[in-house]
Amino acid sequence: MPDTSNRMARKTENLSQYEIWLLAARPKTLPAAAAPVIVGSAVAFYDGSFRVGPALAALFGALLLQIGANLANDVFDFHRGADTVERLGPARVTQSGLLSPAQVLSGMWVCFGLATIMGVYLTAVAGWPVVLIGAASILAAIAYTGGPIPLGYYGLGDLTVFLFFGPVAVCGTYYVQAGDVGLHPILSSLPMGFLITAILVVNNLRDIETDRAAGKRTLAVRLGESATRWEFLLLIVGAYLVAMFMVLFRVTPFWVLLSWLSTPLAASMVRDVWREKGRPLNSVLAGTGRLTLVFALLFALGLIVSRLLSESVVN
Repeated sequence: MPDTSNRMARKTENLSQYEIWLLAARPKTLPAAAAPVIVGSAVAFYDGSFRVGPALAALFGALLLQIGANLANDVFDFHRGADTVERLGPARVTQSGLLSPAQVLSGMWVCFGLATIMGVYLTAVAGWPVVLIGAASILAAIAYTGGPIPLGYYGLGDLTVFLFFGPVAVCGTYYVQAGDVGLHPILSSLPMGFLITAILVVNNLRDIETDRAAGKRTLAVRLGESATRWEFLLLIVGAYLVAMFMVLFRVTPFWVLLSWLSTPLAASMVRDVWREKGRPLNSVLAGTGRLTLVFALLFALGLIVSRLLSESVVN
């Protein structure tokens, strides 16, 4: 691909500072940060514990943490040589020379600082467990590609993403509103963990060759293309099965199965993962992000509708 760097240069040479920072923030990844907060808040609403202030603070905090993590990945991957002119994904601002490593690191700390302000408010509302959640989230965001043992380079990225975008994000959102965590939010967190991990799987499937060359031993590099595609399928199917079992075992109301209306989009993503390779997987990556948000909105809508219907019956 001899013209890769030239194409990238043409795309980025006329960007304004605002556009460069927007590129660095990777707005297409933000639905993955918002979706678990939506689900956690909807579970709180269904349980009668919804609080607007903590819900909004959790949302803003999650978005800031995601942007901070994106900036951290941008600069740390550059330092480790994982981002090169052969990169198949969207342009990275550090590797492209659009921002200096120092600028990207400063932006990262600004985002984490603003997220900490959200955390201070949530700590005042919900107590010291919020401090642990926030500190662990920031540490994980940095340790994913930074530090002495970068998790993403040792095949631990999938597990990290599942834990922090699933149980930590959904249950944390629920906790700051309800003050405790039970079976309902825990099980509701699993589909989010599965779907957001699936986004990472597509990303790593696309980058298998370049990651292997850079010494980045992601789980996809370790498993190979075929097994990684099966991982994607199992994660997608798992999200829908969890929703179904929650209804069958009466953990959550029937209306949660509105989330199954997103299955055509899920089927499309699975088909494309099996067909595509390399740069064309960028569209599958974006599509899996959309699937995650659509699933979360439908899941949340089911909880809200069920709660409103039950209240109307009582009244």
